[in-house]
Amino acid sequence: EWQEFLATLMENVTSNDQPDGVKISSLECLGFTCERLAVIDNAPDIAPDTTDRMLTTIVDGIRNDRPDAIRFAAATALRNSLLFTRKNMENENERNMIMQTICEATQSADSRVRGAAYECISQITFQYYDKLQPYMQTLFQLTFNTIKNDEESVALQAIEFWSTLCDEEMELIDEAAECAERGIPVESGRECVRYVAAALEHLVPLLTETLTKQDEDADVDEDTWNLSMAGATCLSLVANTVEDLVVPVIMPFVQSNIQSDNWRLREAAIMAFSSVLEGPSMEIIGPYVNQSIPVLLNALSDPHVLVKDTTAWAIGRICELHVRAIPEETFPQLVNVLMSKLLSETPRVSSQASFALHNLAAAFAGDEAAAASGTNALSAYMPALLQTLLQVTDRKDADESNLRVAAFEAVSVLIQNSAPDCKPLLLQLLPVIIGRLSQSFSLPVLTNEDREQKEGLQGLLCGLIQVITLKVTKEDIMPHADSIMTNLLQVLQTKNATCHEEAFSATSAIADQMEADFEKYLLALQ
Repeated sequence: EWQEFLATLMENVTSNDQPDGVKISSLECLGFTCERLAVIDNAPDIAPDTTDRMLTTIVDGIRNDRPDAIRFAAATALRNSLLFTRKNMENENERNMIMQTICEATQSADSRVRGAAYECISQITFQYYDKLQPYMQTLFQLTFNTIKNDEESVALQAIEFWSTLCDEEMELIDEAAECAERGIPVESGRECVRYVAAALEHLVPLLTETLTKQDEDADVDEDTWNLSMAGATCLSLVANTVEDLVVPVIMPFVQSNIQSDNWRLREAAIMAFSSVLEGPSMEIIGPYVNQSIPVLLNALSDPHVLVKDTTAWAIGRICELHVRAIPEETFPQLVNVLMSKLLSETPRVSSQASFALHNLAAAFAGDEAAAASGTNALSAYMPALLQTLLQVTDRKDADESNLRVAAFEAVSVLIQNSAPDCKPLLLQLLPVIIGRLSQSFSLPVLTNEDREQKEGLQGLLCGLIQVITLKVTKEDIMPHADSIMTNLLQVLQTKNATCHEEAFSATSAIADQMEADFEKYLLALQ
């Protein structure tokens, strides 16, 4: 049956009597059939000559003398069939034919065909990295030209080729390191050729150019994907692939544009810098991080919202990855400037400022010096930080840009990593959080979105109760235990609520602290 079915599809594509619509549908069906046959268990045996004819039929459909609609369907079918046609890709002559046809398709007059051709190239990179070497010079030229000159939808696919290449090389480098550690040779065909490192001097300037093509009107809360976003993502993958090698190539662009009069260049420079923070070693990137803090703190007051947004993100990344490189003398200014952005800025910028404070607080985890001295560098700012972040959660626009969640998570990490001298503050905060949880039950629920927001808020408040409970003693908790458990039980009595897990975690923390005195609540929990 399979042989007859596939033969019919191929006949539809090659026949001069069939209309283009039938050919397109048959090509789509061929591609999906190949994709399915490649992954299902106990797939039917397909004769090698049938597989060869299927591939020939698909590749024939991509030829430049075919109508664009058929070329697009064939290129898409080829992408779906690449795993199924592994035997053909192993044959040099057949592989050359496939690659030549795909590369020619990247020059089609139809942007859909060009995009689909680059999708094929990315898929080949993913599945047949070890076969790329003879084609890399051509792929280098094609992708660079497309990223520079083609329309965005096609340029995005050309950038995806380099992102896929980075992913593959990172995996191969990790495998090689593991083999070296175990004292065994790398598996044949799994050697990393380091194409990304070889292309670095040309690839990085190309990507930084895409960073300057920002879309001011893009809604980052939606599934927006544009050239500057793709360029930044690819640049971060490049940094993780080549590590220290990226720093001397990227920093001239950053340093010459970070204080440019053109906002696009300022934002691109900050985005480029934040994109290479992960990958390079502390020894290489650390001095640049140290120098960047005063400049970035000034940029948080930039007149353009995108520059402020990216700057807050960059500071958040520094706090996450290189907090030890932040100069001690700038710490007070860093905290105060970030705090000043929590209430006065757009939800996007305030959310990023919350993210930065979250990461800054996380750097104090396991601070043994605080346990000994009773204090840490955060203590002086804790009252203002907690008060301001709780005000942020009450902003009318806190539902935008994940702002409310970011603020609550920052509060949680601040509490977790607070020094012993903040305990009185936490005991003042506890009844406030209990009160907010109690008030949440009266929030109106008219839509599913209302219900999700209400339960999300309750989950966040339960999380704060849990972290405060774990920071104080049984004697501190006992006066509040009844009101805490009354509210937690009410959360747990709400059917199908999404915040049950957080409520149970808070209950567990209370039980741990109260020990035998928790017994009076067990009946209500049954």
